Amino acid sequence: MILQGQVVSGLGEASSWVKKIKNVFSEKIGMELFEGTLNIDVNCEYLLGTDVIKFAPNEYGGTQEVLVKECSVLGKKSYILRTKANENEEGTQPINIIEIVSNVNFREKYNLKDGEKIEIII
Repeated sequence: MILQGQVVSGLGEASSWVKKIKNVFSEKIGMELFEGTLNIDVNCEYLLGTDVIKFAPNEYGGTQEVLVKECSVLGKKSYILRTKANENEEGTQPINIIEIVSNVNFREKYNLKDGEKIEIII
């Protein structure tokens, strides 16, 4: 599946989530994360479904279950990161916004700006 969207600025909350989950993510998945996300508006509702990796709050010292789904962005192995509350449309992030984590800062490495078109391969 290929989702198309555009780069958008986030709410500024993701870096704290990534910092909390970073160590357990590395242990469970084997990737050292950049402490931030790339936000993409796919202009439609997108749910992760059941094929996800789950991080329970007690695993990373958080308050919510975090769902992770592997994908590729700009040819780079990446992951969609979403709280269960957001997946259930009960959180602060709209369901059309996808937060991407990886071991790189996409904005810096690829000089991405808000409004640029981008594809997520799932």
